[in-house]
Amino acid sequence: MSQQTNWVPTSVDLSRPSAARMYDHLLGGNHNFAADREFIERLIKIQPEAKRVAVMNRAFLRRAVLFMIERGIRQFLDLGSGIPTVGNVHEIAEAADPGSRVVYVDNEYVAVAHSQLLLEGNEKAVMVHADVTTPGLVLQNEHARRVLDFDQPIGLLAVTIGHYILDEQDPVGVFAAYRDAIATGSYLAITHFTDDFAVIRGEQLTREMRKSQNNVRARSRAEVLQLFGGFELVEPGLVTTSRWRPEQGTELPEDPEKDGLYAGVARKS
Repeated sequence: MSQQTNWVPTSVDLSRPSAARMYDHLLGGNHNFAADREFIERLIKIQPEAKRVAVMNRAFLRRAVLFMIERGIRQFLDLGSGIPTVGNVHEIAEAADPGSRVVYVDNEYVAVAHSQLLLEGNEKAVMVHADVTTPGLVLQNEHARRVLDFDQPIGLLAVTIGHYILDEQDPVGVFAAYRDAIATGSYLAITHFTDDFAVIRGEQLTREMRKSQNNVRARSRAEVLQLFGGFELVEPGLVTTSRWRPEQGTELPEDPEKDGLYAGVARKS
């Protein structure tokens, strides 16, 4: 953020970069600090495709939400939603059906503060300040329960959040808890950082991220598939972000491995 505003929570450490604020910077947002921008400059020296990874990921989110809407989903639980930027889930969903409902979940103070400002007065969308690795607290949150009907299908969005759940936090168990909580007919969308592709330099990026507030655990395709559990992947399965149901007429990048993320959507049957 080029100028600090007086609403920035006092608990925010301006000297340590955060994943949410760095992602905001990569997408062209202005809700980030000098430490975030400087970190991204170093990251781009390791991985020149960093901005493309962010842009492709954001485009996937939009397509996944629209895909679910076309299949009747009208309520969404967005885990690790980050800082609001153009094309938020509630904007996409409400444009298709004004009755759509969205619960955002994040524990990054700037993301929470901005989301709460954005959603002020919106009875159909809410930000829950919580750690996604505590699914019991998220799922029993009074605001989440007010906005979402867990007896009806939900679009569960786990877009670039799984790789921030480290092995000791039991990512398979965390995802299982969310999957178990949603009704038959629900959908789960995931994007996840991988070190399967040499072009992404996963080991170097993982090491660099240890200097920020958010450690990263890159995972193989097989490990990402585990997070879907018994849900049935829709076509084209688990692919890179640009290859998941691209819009007609879209010019696809020549090398999909530069997307850096696996992406997929699956249905609970």
